[in-house]
Amino acid sequence: MLAYIARRLLLMIPTIFGILLISFVIVQFAPGGPVERVLAQLQGLDSGATSRFGGGASDLGSAAQSGGGESRYRGAQGLDPKFIAELEKQFGFDKPAYERFFLMIKNYATFDFGRSYFRDTPVLQLIKEKLPVSISLGLWMTLLSYAISIPLGIRKAVSDGSRFDVWTSAVVIVGYAIPSFLFAILLIVLFAGGSFWQIFPLRGLTSENFADMSLPQKALDYAWHITLPVVSMAIGAFATSTFLTKNSFLEEIRKQYVQTARMKGLTENQVLYGHVFRNAMLIVVSGFPGAFVSAFFTGSLLIESIFSLDGLGLLSFESIVNRDYPVVFANLYIFALLGLLVNLLSDLTYTWIDPRIDFETREV
Repeated sequence: MLAYIARRLLLMIPTIFGILLISFVIVQFAPGGPVERVLAQLQGLDSGATSRFGGGASDLGSAAQSGGGESRYRGAQGLDPKFIAELEKQFGFDKPAYERFFLMIKNYATFDFGRSYFRDTPVLQLIKEKLPVSISLGLWMTLLSYAISIPLGIRKAVSDGSRFDVWTSAVVIVGYAIPSFLFAILLIVLFAGGSFWQIFPLRGLTSENFADMSLPQKALDYAWHITLPVVSMAIGAFATSTFLTKNSFLEEIRKQYVQTARMKGLTENQVLYGHVFRNAMLIVVSGFPGAFVSAFFTGSLLIESIFSLDGLGLLSFESIVNRDYPVVFANLYIFALLGLLVNLLSDLTYTWIDPRIDFETREV
């Protein structure tokens, strides 16, 4: 097992290198960039970013003096070439692309992600600030979806082909087909003061006076704020695990050892929860880490935007829009690394739940 883990860890290095290389190459050909962003802000065409040179376009204006010459940047006409060169140096674009890439790889190996272009804050600090929000959404959404899908999947397996199985399958499929952001908008209209009831808040994870509350009040306030975002994300997330649970139980129920247990006089509940449950839940439980990371990194972008939750999803989106490359590549690097580690953790969970599984005999 140690040899298998070592091989998987070593394979992560070229995998992450390839992910960063492909993304870096794509970015080089993408239109726009941080320099163009600052130039647009300087000319009053874009107010969405704050520059490291100061507090905004007014501060930049004093640094740019009229001058001639051609520039490869749109919006640079009439600006002093020295100012453009200073912008390039500030963002690191005075170096060749290959040199910037390998410098980034070297820094990332030590988790040195630099500073945000437009926030003047270390990237790692930004990620730490946004992490609790995304963890909250991912964790509670995963727990809620599993709490629904496992009992529902077991019930569907036991009553396979019945009316209950048919209509719940229809409901689950419809829920899976509805995008989470549309369901979020529906919940806002119904329960957040859109057109009907004002039951839940629309913004943030806590109230303004959260610090002054007692511990029980904080717990209730937190639950009050997170209900709609988590329900929005979970409505389609439990479909896969529900059918996975059902099919896994159906497969186990049809095996010979189940028939033997019934012949020994065991009740249906003893057979189901004493014998079938442990074997059937293997694939479901082992997939929990992957489900959490999937919800954590990919499921919260639009939900965070709709409910004004300042998490990693919203940070990544804003960084892409603003061409804040240090934040973009740092998020990509961390997401890829955690994704690979979680895949390894899922495999190890298999062996922990069922010691009969041995990855040493398989090719990586």
